[in-house]
Amino acid sequence: MTWSEKKLDITDRVVGKLRNGEIELYLEKEAIGRILLNGKAEFELDQRFDVDQQRIFQNVAMVDQPNAKYTDCEQGGWC
Repeated sequence: MTWSEKKLDITDRVVGKLRNGEIELYLEKEAIGRILLNGKAEFELDQRFDVDQQRIFQNVAMVDQPNAKYTDCEQGGWC
C-alpha cells in the first residue's frame, strides 16, 4: 500500500460569506480562505487548497489501490 498526493475538486462544496468587503470561504464549517474584492478577485487560501481555472481543489494524501488483496479470491485464496 502506498500513498500519493491527489487534488480533489471541491468547488461545489465551498460556501462563501460576504463580510467586510471580502468573501470568506468555507468547506463545511472550516474556514479555508477568502476572496479579496479589491477590483479583481484575488484568492488567499489555506496551504492545503489551490485554485485552477476558477475551480477550488483540496490537496490530500490518498492510498493507492485501497482494495488490493494478498491473493486472488478466484484462485482459492482468502480475501
